[in-house]
Amino acid sequence: MKKQILQLILVIAVTVGLGGCRSQSASEDAGSTAAETKTAVPTPGVSASPSPEELPPLPDQFAEVTFTDVTAEAGVHFVHNNGAFGKKYLPETNGSGCAFLDYDNDGWQDILLINSTSFPDAPKRIDSVMALYRNNQDGTFADVTVAAGLAKPVYGQGVAVGDYDNDGFVDIFVTALGQSLLFRNNGDGTFTDVTETAGLTSPGYFSSSAAFFDYDKDGWLDLFLCNYVEWSPETDLFCSLDNINKSYCTPEKYQGQSSRLYRNTGGKFVDVTEEAGLLDPGGKSLGVAIVDFNRDGWPDIFVANDTQPNMLYRNNGEGTFTDVALLSGVALSEEGKARGGMGTDFADIDGSGNPSIIVGNFSLEMLAIFRNQGEGLFIDEAPSTNVGRDTLLSLTFATFFFDYDLDGRPDIFMANGHVADDINKVQPNLTYAMKPQLFRNEGDGRFRETSSQAGPPFQKPVVGRGAAYGDYDNDGDLDILLTENGGPAYLLRNDNANQARFVRFKTVGSESNRDGIGAEITVSLPDETKQWQVVHSGSSYCSQSELPLTFGLGRNDEIATVEIAWPSGKVDTLTDLPANHLYVVKEGVGITERTPLPMRIKRP
Repeated sequence: MKKQILQLILVIAVTVGLGGCRSQSASEDAGSTAAETKTAVPTPGVSASPSPEELPPLPDQFAEVTFTDVTAEAGVHFVHNNGAFGKKYLPETNGSGCAFLDYDNDGWQDILLINSTSFPDAPKRIDSVMALYRNNQDGTFADVTVAAGLAKPVYGQGVAVGDYDNDGFVDIFVTALGQSLLFRNNGDGTFTDVTETAGLTSPGYFSSSAAFFDYDKDGWLDLFLCNYVEWSPETDLFCSLDNINKSYCTPEKYQGQSSRLYRNTGGKFVDVTEEAGLLDPGGKSLGVAIVDFNRDGWPDIFVANDTQPNMLYRNNGEGTFTDVALLSGVALSEEGKARGGMGTDFADIDGSGNPSIIVGNFSLEMLAIFRNQGEGLFIDEAPSTNVGRDTLLSLTFATFFFDYDLDGRPDIFMANGHVADDINKVQPNLTYAMKPQLFRNEGDGRFRETSSQAGPPFQKPVVGRGAAYGDYDNDGDLDILLTENGGPAYLLRNDNANQARFVRFKTVGSESNRDGIGAEITVSLPDETKQWQVVHSGSSYCSQSELPLTFGLGRNDEIATVEIAWPSGKVDTLTDLPANHLYVVKEGVGITERTPLPMRIKRP
């Protein structure tokens, strides 16, 4: 009997000891880089995943998904300054972008809002700065801009987020009129401007969107920078809608600027635009999506141009690119005309396994939905569907795919707003402020507008510009961050979507870049349906959505298999994963952390 008691005590002691082991987070392994391969072990002390029986019960019918404006209660008090003082300079119309990012590796998405500032000849200067808001993990945010070292006046336009130096902390690249800026994350809540030492000096550019990606698959994130037109206060032109008063000129009046490709050589960048075959002095680029459109394993570049043909640069796999936009059918409208392209994104909208592309365009040009037919060919389906009719009057800047109702199909968000504040005087059917729009994927790539049922934020006209999605409250569904030109930012909370099942993945590269940007995740469900997404930077307009990927699972309680194809060529496979979790997956290791969702937080 004594022996049995001693054995029981020993078992209890060992169990308690193991349960008390400290979990190893991804941030603790921040020293790993693409140049070194560390042998990692599964996280000790991770709690067992709940069985499907422990998941919350599914309702017989899902409630309508709506969005709620929680900006004020979340403590986000930001107003964009476009520098306007009466001269109607062209850059005033472009607005600025935004980002969801986890800069401090605490597992909660923070917010970055890009700002512009006063022009040099303004009679009264206002040195406005961008705003970084740290997530307090209770539904609110704290402005930490000054403490983080980001309170630097710059005529900002857009933002891209990525760990360019593979140290385990995401860095920030801010595009601008003039010198764009690279801020290195120091890992202690602060950032350092390393633009010059990193080789990214570009004082003469009028830049817009940007994207980090590993085009040569060497384990280091490269950078694509969209540039717009040659403009300065000295070369500003007079344009008018009524032949009397000055209005904003169209980009057709100005010479374009070539976008640039910077190769990361191990923490420093080299401009390889010309040798990569990407020099295009006529380009007037506003949006970029990194998409492997031909599924050959190499990241290609789609560029949305304003009044110029769009570009689709096919990655040749040896450091060069070839523009195949015209041959592929994405360069022009169906009438053969260049449109005013702005924001862009990609997704497999029909379950074909091929990524389709959307582009936000100017008023009377409608949204473009370039549906991928396979074999490198696309057809714009918007003109022949209700989407064309419903977006004809919209002037769309940011647009992206996201599964807002978690049914497993990518839906569409559009941020709208005209560029001319006096447009209604000459075109009574158009307005300066416009309502954002939401389209639900009904299956097989067919979309239905659901804006009228999506809540008050979709009934309010704003001068929309940048937008991003992210799960800021860790409840499993995707929220929206929206910016307004010369106005406030909006944080729109997704309500009711997480009645459905879902799963989230954060990737950590070892041989690949640390963020796992470019990793393709394919989820296979017990009903034999599949969906896939790619971890990516860029897309939308001048903005960055969160890096973790969210998959809507509908009524499925678990996932049969998950396949992660890394940029390095390695493939990791996971099986039988319960829904309603965030899984951190490390290349070559598998799951290192698992967190049940939604997290229970106390809202203010």
